Amino acid sequence: MARMTAARAAVEILKREGVTDAFGVPGAAINPFYKALKEGGSIAHTLARHVEGASHMAEGYTRTEAGNIGVCIGTSGPAGTDMITGLYSAIGDSIPILCITGQAPTHVIHKEDFQAVDIAAIAKPVTKMAVTVLEAAQVPGVFQQAFHLMRSGRPGPVLIDLPIDVQLTEIEFDPETYQPLPVYKPAASRAQVEKAVGMLIESERPLIVAGGGIINADACELLVEFAELTGTPVVPTLMGWGILPDDHELNAGMVGLQTSHRYGNATFLESDFVLGIGNRWANRHTGYKLDVYREGRTFVHVDVEPTQIGKIFAPDYGIASDAKAALELFVEVARELKAAGRLPDRGAWIARGQEHRSTLLRRTHFDDIPIKPQRVYEEMNKAFGPETRYVSTIGLSQIAGAQMLHVYKPRHWINCGQAGPLGWTVPAALGVATADPDAQVVALSGDYDFQFMIEELAVGAQHRIPYVHVLVNNSYLGLIRQAQLGLDIDFQVNLEFENINSPELGVYGVDHVKVAEGLGCKAIRVTDPNELGAAFEQAKKLAQEYRVPVVVEAILERVTNISMSRTADISDVTEFEEIATEPWHAPSSIKTLKV
Repeated sequence: MARMTAARAAVEILKREGVTDAFGVPGAAINPFYKALKEGGSIAHTLARHVEGASHMAEGYTRTEAGNIGVCIGTSGPAGTDMITGLYSAIGDSIPILCITGQAPTHVIHKEDFQAVDIAAIAKPVTKMAVTVLEAAQVPGVFQQAFHLMRSGRPGPVLIDLPIDVQLTEIEFDPETYQPLPVYKPAASRAQVEKAVGMLIESERPLIVAGGGIINADACELLVEFAELTGTPVVPTLMGWGILPDDHELNAGMVGLQTSHRYGNATFLESDFVLGIGNRWANRHTGYKLDVYREGRTFVHVDVEPTQIGKIFAPDYGIASDAKAALELFVEVARELKAAGRLPDRGAWIARGQEHRSTLLRRTHFDDIPIKPQRVYEEMNKAFGPETRYVSTIGLSQIAGAQMLHVYKPRHWINCGQAGPLGWTVPAALGVATADPDAQVVALSGDYDFQFMIEELAVGAQHRIPYVHVLVNNSYLGLIRQAQLGLDIDFQVNLEFENINSPELGVYGVDHVKVAEGLGCKAIRVTDPNELGAAFEQAKKLAQEYRVPVVVEAILERVTNISMSRTADISDVTEFEEIATEPWHAPSSIKTLKV
């Protein structure tokens, strides 16, 4: 039997569980693990500038490809607490990441030793498992269990805390005979699926709400096939955006209070049956007025986590199942019904949804200076093709992006949906670009999100991780300012100041171009909307030439109100800007406006 340190055994398990990349920051209490990482070879390491940044890089990495599990590493004490936001973000969106932290020696953990904190207790509410390993011989079993838990049922993160003496202790471990534990996922029965499909075909105006669980289960092709077989329009949630292409005739658009389409809400409100698969009925989708969302509709809910069913509201029928296992049966039953000629013709209902898509559009084309944000997304649609992987987190920039950008493939809208921490976008984009180095990765931020973890741009410069970061700058906390309208205040949300070192900026304050260049990246500032297209093309070339992040900063008008409901009611969305009334008002829309 081979003898090795527990730290080395952990690294060998990572390799055999398919880990090829890790993100982190070394420190005294985790250095033995880093030694094992170096000696073990084959796992590439990206040195972050902030441990929270490392956790978001791990998130971006996981979200990019089916089967990926991002790993982030930090030392004891504040490194672990810094990663809590990443763990919260991951568990909220059902994203498996593994956080590994160092810890003080076991005999002093309880003595308020330097940087000794009960990180397992702190992390427990935002993980599937959080454990401080006190016996070195348990390290292999704990890591094996961690991967089993991260992949089983509803995916999610795990934290493993390793005291330094545990890392250094030699144990007996044979890596060559190591095997991952079988993954458990609940599966629908044939009878359950037949009942759900029966309810669907008895309805007149059915919809499928397709959530992120379908992407997590790598079941997007099955969803599209089922929708096509039954002629059922699909409403992707924000986390499910890209399950079917935006230009697919069955794509009904997104629904909700903020990240929604006019045509999506209109079609949903005309439906009489909703089949939700892998979705959480999040309040930004349903609104807080559930009576409006539910009235006149029958609901079936399929989710991998049994306790999700009925959490927000009681469906008419619930099925606890992994999305892929369920959809395999949904497709099987639908094929049989089609062969038997028992599926109704949905042509008129599909046409109704497509009519909404060609008439209920928002205007994006404005020539104003300063730039109106809508024009930025119009030009992004023109500059970045269907292979683009977009990355964004929160704010008016993200809400407007979801309303106006186009996504054509799963995992090409990578968004922190539940937690929405400012600062997420830069490190997440670096994780995405690490996972798929040949992809066109485009991040989208407002100025405040961008400033939160701006130091991580240096990671892209150091490790040669190119991507394009579109920064829409109005020097305002735009979403919070808009939320304050109902309180009739505009308080502590304006970021403007006159930068004594960059007077040409006026009151826009931070010189993001200088900061980005100081961190080793390239940056372009645009003040004229007619120059956006050329700037995006130049950014793509610079990213490829220099292999670093390239920032395109668009200087926006200070105040823009983006469409959203002020009453938490999906039937009452305020269009603050004028809607499209001529085809040239929305030139990059999927369907040309019908007038």
